[in-house]
Amino acid sequence: MNPYILFILLTALGLGTITTFASSHWLLAWMGLEINTLAIIPLMAQNHHPRAVEAATKYFLTQAAAAATLLFASTTNAWITGQWDIVQLTHPLPLALALTAIALKIGLAPVHSWLPEVLQGLDLTTGLVLSTWQKLAPFALLLQLQTSYSAYPLLIMGILSTLVGGWGGLNQTQLRKILAYSSIAHLGWMVMVMQFSPALTMLTLIIYITMTSSIFLTFKTNNSTTISQLALSWSKAPALTALAPLLLLSLSGLPPLTGFMPKWLIIHELTKQDLLTLATLAALSALLSLYFYLRLSYAMALTTPPNNLVNTSSWRLSPPKVNPLLATSSTATLALLPLTPGMLALFTT
Repeated sequence: MNPYILFILLTALGLGTITTFASSHWLLAWMGLEINTLAIIPLMAQNHHPRAVEAATKYFLTQAAAAATLLFASTTNAWITGQWDIVQLTHPLPLALALTAIALKIGLAPVHSWLPEVLQGLDLTTGLVLSTWQKLAPFALLLQLQTSYSAYPLLIMGILSTLVGGWGGLNQTQLRKILAYSSIAHLGWMVMVMQFSPALTMLTLIIYITMTSSIFLTFKTNNSTTISQLALSWSKAPALTALAPLLLLSLSGLPPLTGFMPKWLIIHELTKQDLLTLATLAALSALLSLYFYLRLSYAMALTTPPNNLVNTSSWRLSPPKVNPLLATSSTATLALLPLTPGMLALFTT
């Protein structure tokens, strides 16, 4: 892609998200979401592959439906109450429509089915943007509305997302679909605790973005899109391949890695709210996710591809380039757990 066009699209992505962040009026928030959507669609279709064009089309139709529903919800609320402020969404009908629209925007269950199909058609760089940056603007709206909702819809959508994310990734062989179901599961954890601790939701979102960035960049460095291709990682980047299982286990939430922090704190918060059944189901869904992360770790670290030659490792023509973003995100993914008290204090003050 032309660098000038790429710069314009990335600037529009940032502008759309910042517009939604800064807006207190529904029309401005809707406009920011639309700028965001229109900016990422050319990035999705830049490969001119039929699968990429299909993914871009599905994403456009889904986001258009969500944006239309959100605009209808805000218009209905203005008609009923005379208010256009985001925090003044008080009538049950606009509240239900807005929650459905935002859930469709970010891929929460039960309106999640577009996310694995869209992510499967994208390259890993655009998939990283879709899985991280594109979640920020809808989450900003959801956090502003969390005082208007009762806890039950968010709890139901949250636990349903964790279960769908766990079950959906079990039988997958495509890495991008596995990461899509991982995204659905992590979003469920965030939504479950949003009503009780918005600061913990923000902490979980930042840690999820850090961990997901490290995994996407690792797969991009190894040029892997399926589980079978992970077996070739040793010959491409041995040091990164040795580190990658730890990154995957951190994403699954095993101690003493960073991914354990948000799950531990969320289960603790749910227990304080006397939601023991919900906390138990969430912990069991984390075990489902752990299974397919272990599959990826096993394929990456403990298998080699079938080879009839005497030498079983392929020749490394050139060493991988040093990626500062990968180094930073990987370090954070592995080593932030001891800083839990300081991070909690930072987000609660």
